[in-house]
Amino acid sequence: MASGDAEAAAAFVRRFQARVFGLALSVVGDTGLAEEVAQEAFVRVWRHAATYDPRRGRVATWLLTITRNLAVDAIRLRHKHRADPEPLLRALQPVAAEDPFETDPYGSDQLRAGLQALPLEQSRPIVMSVFYGLTAKEIADREGIPLGTVKTRIRRGLAKLRHELGVSDD
Repeated sequence: MASGDAEAAAAFVRRFQARVFGLALSVVGDTGLAEEVAQEAFVRVWRHAATYDPRRGRVATWLLTITRNLAVDAIRLRHKHRADPEPLLRALQPVAAEDPFETDPYGSDQLRAGLQALPLEQSRPIVMSVFYGLTAKEIADREGIPLGTVKTRIRRGLAKLRHELGVSDD
């Protein structure tokens, strides 16, 4: 394939197409996007076949790593124009219980109560991560705090939230 042999490329695609598509689909969750990711993975392998070094790992590992990276990039690109998380974060602020017009637009009073029970420094990164798909790095940059701090706050906050909601850690 590195020498430009079209038959070798066709055999390579036939051999790995199901695994590549399956991985792409499991990451992106959309058939059309998974097909695009899989196609781009094979194109990239075709272009860079000469750079493959068998001493660094199996060809399947190399191909699936390329696929995974492309799938993650596709997800990030798709979410580039995310909604602003601030309205949901403001919704975490306690409201007067006697307000009859207050409704939970996100569907779960129990979840909202659980998030409100958390310290704000734990609930904010959870909301930004879970509801808006921001990475820990993006949250750290946005909040101006170290990456490790964000990860710790999310981990501890989720543990407290599981406890509040009565969900086991199984």
